[in-house]
Amino acid sequence: MTPGLGTAAALLAAGPLLRVLPQPVRVRCADPASAAALARLCERLDVPAPTPVTAAAADLGPFERVLSDLLDLDANPAPAAADEPRVVAEARERDFTCRFRRTDVRTGDGAVLPTYAAGDPDRPPVLLVSACGMPARLAEGWADRLSRDFHVLVPETRGLFANVDGFTGDTGVVAQADDLLAVLDRLGLRRAHLIGLCGGAVLAVVAAARAPERVSSLSLWHGDFDLGGESPKTDHQQNLQALMAMAARSPQQAAAVHAVLTNTMLGVAPPRLAHLVTYPYATPELLRRYCRLNGAIMGTDLRPYLAGLTTRTLVVTSEDDHTAHPAGSRAVAARIAGSVLHVAPHGDHLSLFHAEDGLVDLAARFVAGDDALGTRSPAEAGRRVPPVPTRGGEEVFP
Repeated sequence: MTPGLGTAAALLAAGPLLRVLPQPVRVRCADPASAAALARLCERLDVPAPTPVTAAAADLGPFERVLSDLLDLDANPAPAAADEPRVVAEARERDFTCRFRRTDVRTGDGAVLPTYAAGDPDRPPVLLVSACGMPARLAEGWADRLSRDFHVLVPETRGLFANVDGFTGDTGVVAQADDLLAVLDRLGLRRAHLIGLCGGAVLAVVAAARAPERVSSLSLWHGDFDLGGESPKTDHQQNLQALMAMAARSPQQAAAVHAVLTNTMLGVAPPRLAHLVTYPYATPELLRRYCRLNGAIMGTDLRPYLAGLTTRTLVVTSEDDHTAHPAGSRAVAARIAGSVLHVAPHGDHLSLFHAEDGLVDLAARFVAGDDALGTRSPAEAGRRVPPVPTRGGEEVFP
């Protein structure tokens, strides 16, 4: 790899977090040459520059440790000053924000939704609804694979990525679901396939219930579903929901639980994704707003929205998801007539974002029309996915 390219790419990936964290943000760096190169790269990349220090990990805050691990400045060689323009250009060319076209979608109540698009606009549109509060690039692996065959759109959550200062828009689940329809309107799309990941699965269901004529299909992955007393929740769901309810009440309460939730998330976040999944925990105020938005998702009884829903639907969970209870997915599948339920032996809420080929291929096959992916009877769930029919070595879809 070109010296410095890894650092430049990591800085671009860390950009969303660096822009919202209170300054200064310290990172480990023992080499003066690397420290000087870091400052120059940040200026060229238009990313807030962290402050290099020789502090041990124990002396850094939780977000500083995340960024130190991501940049790993003591292991990654700094580029020569003469090479920096080429390194920056190459990093930008490869980066999510360059490869995906950004459109800012403004809603009726003034919220701005940064929305990233990739793939041929003439192909079937897929709206990829990621987990609430997560940067769009967290779903980069999904979007990359799906954009080979579809026109993929990835919107970010209202009030957390644009017009952040002083946001006073609606934080309810209906407003968030209607944001998906606003994206379709802004891009001139009559219909789209919705793929909902985690809390995004809830928003996909609500959007389909409110405007079934706009939704070609639903794919609901490890959904964080509330079905009243019909389905249990994991300890993680219950504990997180309680903490979020506290943090959503006031800025003071948000500040009080900020450290608890930050350390909780850092304890379970996959190392290579930690700089993304911890984004909405960066400050007490961002956390408060996130807790209002995600708390609405986690606390909305989905049963009224499932009643009468006939949209072609795939529901995916696993036998051992300890984050979002698999019973919730089973109950949702049972309530949607003709839905397909796929239960994998293993997998969880966060592993989705590793975008393993088998998972994303499953989603692509369903969107393309393959319904033979699981079982229509929840009691029989857990069968292996049958192979896709082939003709001359190429996959064939109905």
